[in-house]
Amino acid sequence: MNYTYLVKCADGTLYCGWTNHLDERVAAHNSGKGAKYTKSRRPVELVYYEEFETKEEAMRREAQIKRMRRGEKMELVLRGR
Repeated sequence: MNYTYLVKCADGTLYCGWTNHLDERVAAHNSGKGAKYTKSRRPVELVYYEEFETKEEAMRREAQIKRMRRGEKMELVLRGR
């Protein structure tokens, strides 16, 4: 399974990414071995994710979410709960 996800950083910002190992990826972000962006904004909390069959679908959705405004991303988070 492939995932597109949003994590909330300690400074309140949101980071979007994709992975095929969601728990491991969130752990990597929290250990400082995830993305450069999240390294200085730990800890992060997984707040939203979507599942996809293929890597390409997950990457396409990541690109869509990254183009969204913060308010639109927060709507995803609130609807996903």
